[in-house]
Amino acid sequence: MKTTKKVNLPSKICLACNRPFSWRKKWAKIWDEVKYCSDKCRNKR
Repeated sequence: MKTTKKVNLPSKICLACNRPFSWRKKWAKIWDEVKYCSDKCRNKR
């Protein structure tokens, strides 16, 4: 099984807190739609 190092994962900037966050496996199908790093930031918007 081939693994990907965390350094090579795509990342984005959270629209609420302006911090970078990395790709997560649970976001694999909706990565283009993800805008916030957490539920807390999504509710704060």
